[in-house]
Amino acid sequence: MNSITAFREQPSRRPGLAVLTTSGAKTGLPRESLLGYVELDGTGVVVASAGGAARNPDWFHNVRADPRVTVETGDRTYDAYAGISPPEERDRLFSRVVEVAPGYASYQEMTTRVIPVVVLHRLDRVKGMGDWLVEVHRWLRAELVSLRESGGGAPPSPPDLRAHCAGFCTALTRHHQGEDTVAFPMLADRFPSLADDLAKLTEQHATVARIQRELATIVDVTELDRLITELDAHFAEEERAVKTALNAIADAPPS
Repeated sequence: MNSITAFREQPSRRPGLAVLTTSGAKTGLPRESLLGYVELDGTGVVVASAGGAARNPDWFHNVRADPRVTVETGDRTYDAYAGISPPEERDRLFSRVVEVAPGYASYQEMTTRVIPVVVLHRLDRVKGMGDWLVEVHRWLRAELVSLRESGGGAPPSPPDLRAHCAGFCTALTRHHQGEDTVAFPMLADRFPSLADDLAKLTEQHATVARIQRELATIVDVTELDRLITELDAHFAEEERAVKTALNAIADAPPS
C-alpha cells in the first residue's frame, strides 16, 4: 500500500496533508503527489520543498506547464489553479507557513534554491474577474454592433464615427492599458504557462490600436465589417487565454 492509498483509506485523514493531482509536463497524464498542505486565510498553500533537495519536485514543474490541478484534503476535493508566488509574496507566505509548520524552515536551510510557494486558487467563485472581463467584452461588442447599425446599411457618417469613438475607443484603450500594465504581468508571474499567450495578446493590442485609428476613416461598409471581425476575434482569444486564470485569483469588481 503506497502513501496516497493509505491517506485515502484513513477514516479520518491526517490534517496538514493533501493529494495534489497535476498533469505531467511531458506526458499530460495525471500525476498524484501527497504533500504537506496549509490553509492561509481560507486558501490552500503547498510548498515545493522536496525535503530540502537541490531540485524542485516534479509536481512543481507540472504546475509550471499547466496550472490546472485537483486538491484532495481530509474532508473535501476541489479544482484549483496553482499559482506560483512571486518573490515578495513568496517570502511573506513562506514566513506564515513556517509559523504553522516549522519543518519547512529546516528544508530551506538544507538547500541553496529558494523553495517555491504555490497558492491553490479555487475555481468555484460565484463570479470572478474573468467573468467580469467577458462582460466588458460584451459591452464593447454591443458598441461595435451599434456602430455598424448606425449607418443603416451604409458606412456610418463621420460625426457618428466620432461620437462612437469618443466612448468606445476611450473605453477600449483604458481596458487594454490596464491589462498590459497590471493584469497580464501579474498572470505571467503566477502562471508561467500563460506567458506565450499573454505576449501574443499584448502584441495584438497594438493591432487593436491600429484598428481604432482606422475606424475613423472607414468609407466602405465591408471594410467596417472586417475591422469588427478582427476585434471580435481578439476578444474571443483573450477570453480563451485568461478567463479561467482571472476567475481563479480575484472576484469580479462590485457592480
